[in-house]
Amino acid sequence: MTERGTPILEVKDLNVFYGQSHALQGVDLTLPGGVLSVVGRNGMGKTTLCKAIMGMEPASSGTISFAGKSLAGLSSSERARSGIGYVPQGRRLWPSLTVDEHLKLVSKPNGPWSIERVYSTFPRLAERRSNGGAQLSGGEQQMLAISRALLLNPRLLVMDEPTEGLAPVIVDLVADMLIRLGQEGEIDVLVIEQNIGVATSVSESVAIMVNGRINRVMDAGVLAADRNLQQSLLGVGRHAHDGDEELSRSPTALGKDAAKSESARPARIYISNPTVPTRWSPAVPVRVIEGAARTVTEAASAGSGKANKMEPLSARIRGLGTRVLVAGTLDTKGAELRFMRDILKAQGLNVQLVDLSTTGRPSGAEVPPHAVAGFHPHGISGVFTGDRGTAVAGMAKAFERWMAVQDNVAGIVSAGGSGGTALATPAMRALPVGIPKVMVSTVASGDVEKYVGPSDIFMLHSVADVQGINSITRQVLANGANALAGMVKARNAGGQAEAVADKPAVGLTMFGVTTACVQQVAAALENTTDCLVFHATGTGGRSMEKLLDSGMLTAVLDLTTTEICDMIAGGVFPANEDRFGASIRAGLPYIGACGALDMVNFGAPETVPERYADRLFYEHNPQVTLMRTTVEENEQIGRWIGERLNAMTGPVRFFLPEGGVSALDAPGQPFHDPAANKALFTALEETVRQTAQRQLVRVPHNINDPEFASQVVSTFRGFFGTQTRKVG
Repeated sequence: MTERGTPILEVKDLNVFYGQSHALQGVDLTLPGGVLSVVGRNGMGKTTLCKAIMGMEPASSGTISFAGKSLAGLSSSERARSGIGYVPQGRRLWPSLTVDEHLKLVSKPNGPWSIERVYSTFPRLAERRSNGGAQLSGGEQQMLAISRALLLNPRLLVMDEPTEGLAPVIVDLVADMLIRLGQEGEIDVLVIEQNIGVATSVSESVAIMVNGRINRVMDAGVLAADRNLQQSLLGVGRHAHDGDEELSRSPTALGKDAAKSESARPARIYISNPTVPTRWSPAVPVRVIEGAARTVTEAASAGSGKANKMEPLSARIRGLGTRVLVAGTLDTKGAELRFMRDILKAQGLNVQLVDLSTTGRPSGAEVPPHAVAGFHPHGISGVFTGDRGTAVAGMAKAFERWMAVQDNVAGIVSAGGSGGTALATPAMRALPVGIPKVMVSTVASGDVEKYVGPSDIFMLHSVADVQGINSITRQVLANGANALAGMVKARNAGGQAEAVADKPAVGLTMFGVTTACVQQVAAALENTTDCLVFHATGTGGRSMEKLLDSGMLTAVLDLTTTEICDMIAGGVFPANEDRFGASIRAGLPYIGACGALDMVNFGAPETVPERYADRLFYEHNPQVTLMRTTVEENEQIGRWIGERLNAMTGPVRFFLPEGGVSALDAPGQPFHDPAANKALFTALEETVRQTAQRQLVRVPHNINDPEFASQVVSTFRGFFGTQTRKVG
């Protein structure tokens, strides 16, 4: 493994010549990990870059480092043995070797990628295993070329034009595989790709190659959404001469256009004399000036005075799907699942059966078990184990990962007992909030928190066991199917639009002892934002972060982080280890506070663990007992939160209310403990790596004071440029 912070691939000032032709001109490129796409017009040097990394083209100068070690002096075979796999342009297969012989030739034992996993990933290869390389279609040859590289179990995979010349269905298959490689984290990938749709879907960042140089590395979403930018950089979307016309416009004209646009626009920077002229120098040709030009796109930053764009929830809600999924174990619940499928079809919906059986029996479902099982990190061998417990757990993980890459899903329904419920609900939780989810279950009348979690799953108690169609199950299963049909139809007809405010949605966390603060902040923002308040009871924080992960929140005002106390001290409203994870993944501005970090929650007094008998308690109500956190617990809480704040990439402001972190922590109140608060604030300040982007903000007020709320609102307005009325 590489040391933390060491890029898997680092190219510095790389120059490659073909005779007098300067193919790579000082290329600088870093792949920290994951998947990075490199795009560019033909002839820009992309294939040469791949060959230089693999040692197939000598570099005249510059360095290439793999996992922190220089590749200088290593042959192509030595680079491959060190852990770099290569999928060349043109596939380069042996015509006389069969598919199976190709794979056996390179297969390594004890690695995550085996021949069995390859066949589960590319079922078409399993069908053609006895065919020679020359007898395969172009798509099958590309599958085999990719599989050959994967069987080396490399740490880095270099892929040159993996979707070139393939049919759309095969392109989608390759793109899905690249997304899965990025999610699994076993192999990092550098992919050279002409298909902009593929390049931007498999990678968070895209490197643009122009005239033998890396012109820029930019956010994939920005490139995918901006056709003009694609055209100006890559000649995509218009004829090439139109693109040249765009590139030849003056910087002044570009500057005027940029001023008119809400988003940053690319600007060309021209150097009229690429080399220092003398009195005898001839005029520099236009083509040379064009070739030496640089393209710069400025992105708004927190301190730049440019506001982050806020859109209404309705503008960011997932596109409405057309596929309704009926998922479950067809080998044991086939009659029940097909009964619901038929009801949904009768409603005129496009229905697909997804078989989650773990017996390996043949299936007539549109999505058979092996197609789902292949999404397990270890392929189908991680599901079809022969042991029911591990098989069900493996299929649940595979189904969740399968669902995460699906699109066009309008709704899902399943039916089963405890095992079937555990199989289906993790995948349901992977879908965005708002997509209808119905689980008909024998366990729906009990504690369903572990199944529903922060999602919006509709749990319907089956009353009788889900075992055959009888007078009870016929009614309950029909209700479940018809409920899903009604929700899907209403949603697709625009019924949900009435409930979506025409304002950007902002999540706020609140507890009873921080209510005054959150109410003041929400009142100040209500004219311009849709304030969604979440009760910080463990599930509340996860629900807010679920919405943020789903792209349904523009920002969060995480003012009540009390769930961390229960996680650390064993209370009844704990966060999980992924608390703050959505903000880390989103990269958006984060505003938080130490709200209610003075308390741990328990039930009635008799439920408090005996080890806490000598602690300070406050009876919130007969069913809720609050325990004051100690100096030691506050130090631990501060360090834990601080490390999570360090992982955030967007602007961070985390408020420390010196006058108390809750209504019970104000002077004269039972939980007022300056020493405990000092320990909390000190631990945060010692842990958080403060920068211009990431700051802790001490405020000399109680969290519920109007002055504190005003400062939070002012910070929010500074990040987002929202016009709000003042607190008080």
